[in-house]
Amino acid sequence: MLPAECGGCGSPRTVLCPRCRTALGAAGPFRVRPVPRPPGLPAVHAAARYADEVRAVLLAHKERGALALARPLGSALAGAVRAGLGEAGVGEGEGEAPRPPTGVLLVPVPSARAAVRARGHDPARRITLAAAGELRRAGVPARVAAVLRQRRAVADQSGLDARGRLDNLVGALTVVPGGVRVLRGGPVVLVDDVVTTGASLAEAARAVRAATAAERAVRGESGGSGERAEDVVGASGGVGVTAVYAGFCREGRKESSGAEEEGVGEVREPPSGGACGAGDVLCAAVVAASPDSPGINRN
Repeated sequence: MLPAECGGCGSPRTVLCPRCRTALGAAGPFRVRPVPRPPGLPAVHAAARYADEVRAVLLAHKERGALALARPLGSALAGAVRAGLGEAGVGEGEGEAPRPPTGVLLVPVPSARAAVRARGHDPARRITLAAAGELRRAGVPARVAAVLRQRRAVADQSGLDARGRLDNLVGALTVVPGGVRVLRGGPVVLVDDVVTTGASLAEAARAVRAATAAERAVRGESGGSGERAEDVVGASGGVGVTAVYAGFCREGRKESSGAEEEGVGEVREPPSGGACGAGDVLCAAVVAASPDSPGINRN
């Protein structure tokens, strides 16, 4: 009953025209490597570059309430998730590691509560729900675990460079009470709409690792990783950040030669030497990556 226009180019009588829909995944998922790389950043895959029609579509969904765009954006995000899972060795194809029986958990990076109120929705969470549905239809067992919350106020990221964003976000996220039980349901893929410097995804990875490491330490399930309870006590509140940032699961494999230069720290194999377990961070996926990820994103 209401007129519609394409969220990417403004063409009339369509929510998303074929050309703009193609732009969301025409190049295929690709690996994103922000420079400098934030400590603890997992392997990140994006479906498209944050420019032109893709940028317009994301902003229309995020800022102008074009909620019908969630499904095509979720489809693009699902492609990036599949690429990350394939690189992490989680799949069912010949020669690949077996897929975890419980599937994977898609953990969206949360927006600030004030931003959610102002927009009327949480864009990353909405796209993640659409991506999970797309993955399940393709035979990939996936569930959304919205277990992260901001534990303190953060400054507006739009005017900050890579170092400023990392300092602004460190210790800002935490796993909600009871969230660790949810994370026992499978390995984790962190998801967001856009990656610029990688600071948000790195902080999300820290929060998940901290919470799961603390629980394992309390339960005496360190798995030989050498973690001590005192290293991770209060981890969701920021204590023990360094210890948890240093831990990796598959995403650092075969890339340790340049890790020290990027400030990543020690790259370790998973304690078992195999695939990640429940609550471990496999990788991260986003709809789009900024073409100037080291610089300032003025949107």
